[in-house]
Amino acid sequence: MDIFGIPSQALFGQLLIGLINGSFYALLSLGLAVIFGLLNIINFTHGALYMMGAFCAYFLLNLLGVGYWWSLAIAPLAVGALGMVLERTMLKRLYQLDHLYGLLLTFGLALIIQGIFRNEFGSSGLPYRMPAQLSGGTNLGFMFLPNYRAWVILASAIVCLATWYVIERTKLGAYLRAATENPQLVQAFGINVPRMVTLTYGFGVALAAFAGVMAAPIYQVNPMMGADLIIVVFAVVVIGGMGSIMGAIVTGFGLGVAEGLTKVFYPEASNIVIFVIMVIVLLIKPAGLFGTQK
Repeated sequence: MDIFGIPSQALFGQLLIGLINGSFYALLSLGLAVIFGLLNIINFTHGALYMMGAFCAYFLLNLLGVGYWWSLAIAPLAVGALGMVLERTMLKRLYQLDHLYGLLLTFGLALIIQGIFRNEFGSSGLPYRMPAQLSGGTNLGFMFLPNYRAWVILASAIVCLATWYVIERTKLGAYLRAATENPQLVQAFGINVPRMVTLTYGFGVALAAFAGVMAAPIYQVNPMMGADLIIVVFAVVVIGGMGSIMGAIVTGFGLGVAEGLTKVFYPEASNIVIFVIMVIVLLIKPAGLFGTQK
């Protein structure tokens, strides 16, 4: 069956690819939005830490025999802990300075991390097998849905919505938002604001590592897997609104689908469609679709 002159198998296949890409866009942009919205740090190491999440899972599997499910829990914790060390030793010195200093520091750190891994492992991808429980797929009639791809979309949506709920609807989230506006007042209530900041940065980094583990069976483990992706993810964050949690989630999934549809109807523009949308949004609403003008 054809839809708009396009075979339905091809159309739904690209929609699935778009949703998968959108899942990673949403998770990564969510981590960036949490870090920027609550800490005002433009975190360019996000792509490198996403890559480290995938490598951490690879090491756990090949050196320790730890399977996918345990890696999905351990790798985000390990990379998140590394992120907290980076925040305590480097980033905390820049909070009172212009955002540009944080951007330059994190950009330099990203280049260092990627360079180390590329020198050690080369630029070719390393295979990482998916869990046996999620192998195979389901025939939906109009398309074949691989089980692992469905899991990636579902897990990403659950984690994104849970993060939004915690930040926007709980007392902890209220404390986090208040700490960014008036840290002295929050400190007066007996809350350790520096520790809260460190944990928040670690959580944002852990989201990137979580995405890296889920991406490993699909895209393989590659030292440069986050280098190109981070540029797209920053565009997603800008379109959704810098620091907007819901903006990051909705825009991440939405732009993934838009990119997938563009590959069907106008393949030549698929690599630039997100940036074209970003330009249009910035011209109409500079604060982003879900952002607020300050």
